[in-house]
Amino acid sequence: MLVYKTVSPQPQSREEKVTVKESVQKWITRSINDPIVKILAKNCNLTKTQLETLLIDFLATNISGKSLRNEDKARLRLSKAEISRGAFNRTLRQARKNVIQSLYTIILLGYLGMFTSTRLDPYLEAASKLQRYVSAYRDILSNDKLAEEQLRIVSMLREELESSLERLSGTSALSEA
Repeated sequence: MLVYKTVSPQPQSREEKVTVKESVQKWITRSINDPIVKILAKNCNLTKTQLETLLIDFLATNISGKSLRNEDKARLRLSKAEISRGAFNRTLRQARKNVIQSLYTIILLGYLGMFTSTRLDPYLEAASKLQRYVSAYRDILSNDKLAEEQLRIVSMLREELESSLERLSGTSALSEA
């Protein structure tokens, strides 16, 4: 599913650059429309634009093996309107700040001993389900012969994961009751 494995490592012509842009945008659209990503994104502290910008920033370094300028990255955005390099940089900075703050929240909760609380067990269980789902999904992608049983298992894992994530997205999920 990673686009940088499917695009030309060093686009030379305008047509190849369009292909890279289309590939990146297709990957971002597919990612954002994934049901698991939708649930996770709805409940994270990144806006849709910030998430898209982080994905572009990540992919850009993997497309050609060299850094792209942020004005080139800005052209990879899904919106039809042109955005400035400054707007792209501002959104990227906000997204990175939100990610760092989220990580510090997790570190703080661990330091305060909250991860030993049984209230967080369902979240850890959901993380484990997510890991199993990703692993099963990767197995399917790497397998030339798709077995109906594999597809059924991945579908079942996805449904179970979606249900768990939806259930855990409410504020009452962390209550003692």
